[in-house]
Amino acid sequence: MLRITLALCCCSQLIFWYAFHIQFQTVALIHPQMQFFAEPFHRLFFLDNINIQYPHAEHERVPLAWLFIYAGGVPLAVILAWMVISRPPVHKAHVSLLGLFISLILTSFTTDVIKDAVGRPRPDLLSRCKPEKGTPAHILVSYTVCTETNPHVLHDGWRSFPSGHSSFAFAGLGFLALFLSGQVHALRPRTDLARSLLAFAPLLGAALIAISRCEDYRHDVYDVSCGSALGFAVAWFCYRRYYPPLRSAKCHVPYPPPGSDLARFKDEEARIAAAGEYGIGDDEGESEGEEGELRPLTSSLRPS
Repeated sequence: MLRITLALCCCSQLIFWYAFHIQFQTVALIHPQMQFFAEPFHRLFFLDNINIQYPHAEHERVPLAWLFIYAGGVPLAVILAWMVISRPPVHKAHVSLLGLFISLILTSFTTDVIKDAVGRPRPDLLSRCKPEKGTPAHILVSYTVCTETNPHVLHDGWRSFPSGHSSFAFAGLGFLALFLSGQVHALRPRTDLARSLLAFAPLLGAALIAISRCEDYRHDVYDVSCGSALGFAVAWFCYRRYYPPLRSAKCHVPYPPPGSDLARFKDEEARIAAAGEYGIGDDEGESEGEEGELRPLTSSLRPS
């Protein structure tokens, strides 16, 4: 009976695993079509609204191509370099790269869906719209009063919330920060400053990208803050699908693949929560790299 139960559990997890990959590939195929062919909801606006009267910046501080490099290329390069140096198992390398790609694509897809649904005007909307002369300034008007002939420039003026640059930056660099935190155990008690700074650096880079969107008058603080929170939330979700909590003594080791030794790992979360977190005196008096460095909190409570 136990073997039958384990076999059914393994099959169900494998089915879920493959179904998730199929859904992920579907999102990856549909998203580019939404980006180029879908139009956002056009919210009505006032011409005398000072919040949408900022100039339209022709040259952005972080163009789209550089965003892909900063938020996608840099985390990918760091993880690949880590693979070359540490030579991890195939499963660990696989879930690390898969988590990064899922974080980026899922964040981008979610952001664009919300952008088109909300249709919030950008701070530079009037500079994009170029309304007709004689349009009343004190009544609500629609996008039909605009004279801009470039459809992309015009319709993109209603894609302010949330900030796509901010969410994408925190999805990629935020995942990298979580990954580095787990690999160097940045959240263990009394960890050295170098490890903390290493884990914090990607978040600073993502924050600078987000701030640049306010400087270009593409978004306000509200758009940038919500976009940053969205991107980091998706990054955290994707990271935790494969890795234990950062407070765990085994946070550098990913969960096993579906169906592998399920009887041993079926209660992994409960075991980690009960005995896998660092205690106050875990690495006291022991050098780095020794096994005692990862001693769980409950080890000090065991009877001698």
